[in-house]
Amino acid sequence: MITIKSEREIELMRESGALVARVLDLLQTEIAVGMTTKQLDVMAEEYIRDHQAVPSFLNYVPKSDPGVTPYPATLCVSINEEVVHGVPSTKRVIREGDIVSVDCGVYKGGYHGDAARTFVLGVIDEKVQLLVDATSESLARGISMAVAGNRLHDISSAIEDYARSFGFSVIENMVGHGIGSELHEDPAVPNYGRKNTGVKLREGMTLAIEPMIALGRSRRAVSRRGGWVAVTEDGKPSAHFEHTIVVRSGQAEILTGTFL
Repeated sequence: MITIKSEREIELMRESGALVARVLDLLQTEIAVGMTTKQLDVMAEEYIRDHQAVPSFLNYVPKSDPGVTPYPATLCVSINEEVVHGVPSTKRVIREGDIVSVDCGVYKGGYHGDAARTFVLGVIDEKVQLLVDATSESLARGISMAVAGNRLHDISSAIEDYARSFGFSVIENMVGHGIGSELHEDPAVPNYGRKNTGVKLREGMTLAIEPMIALGRSRRAVSRRGGWVAVTEDGKPSAHFEHTIVVRSGQAEILTGTFL
């Protein structure tokens, strides 16, 4: 069931979203070659708890798969061919030329915020840089369609059309989602679709829009390493950006910062 948030609820989501943005800002200044992904995770958890909030992802179990091992970290840190859900580790070292996608969720005041950015470490291949830039722009284009009166898949189509214009692949089995008092709510927000289809967008809907775009031909992400991290089928790099937004009548309101 899709819920329409009151202005009071949206104000609470603004607080959690702003904290997500500050965590990602912090990590953007601190991330460096030679660090482990666990170091990023510790930094993020300390910052979140210091601000009287709780990591949304830590110990998360999806309702669709209640038998899965609870997620063991604050962040998802996914490097190169890892699309999403990379589990931070003391053994995973960030190297020159990596692209590192960091996904962060915060629960504060009874509501969640959720956002992701892909960071570039050092000099990377021009095509990979284009992938990162195009994924960020595809998110901006998707958000521009999150206007009351449009259809859900207007968001999806805007993301897909832009990504595919560069010959990149859209990861089709990983999607965005509604968000609020639950981390994952209805509706699912795919990154591909036909314009003028899907549910009609209404003011007060809160969505986490998150394109995951790949350099190769992969259309699916496949799980490995204990069932959490999902990688491209062909081992080619993937980028990921995400914002939590509110559907408005004129222009969507972004709750998780201004990095676009």
